[in-house]
Amino acid sequence: MKNMKREDIIRIFAENLRAERARRQFSQEVLAEKADITPEYLARIEHEKYSPSLVVIVRLAKALGVTIDKLMPLDV
Repeated sequence: MKNMKREDIIRIFAENLRAERARRQFSQEVLAEKADITPEYLARIEHEKYSPSLVVIVRLAKALGVTIDKLMPLDV
């Protein structure tokens, strides 16, 4: 992650989030409800329009039943 650009981090997070959601066969609506965010906000995160806060990242990971490192590009 040493020289990763902000856009790359957001892109990788969004890709990982979509993959984990698909693996569990959750719709955006279901995951959003489990994470206590709106489906619109989730869609914007997945489409790389928004960068979620740490609190939202934790909620999403918990709702998916994964650790944060499954979603974050942490190749340090």
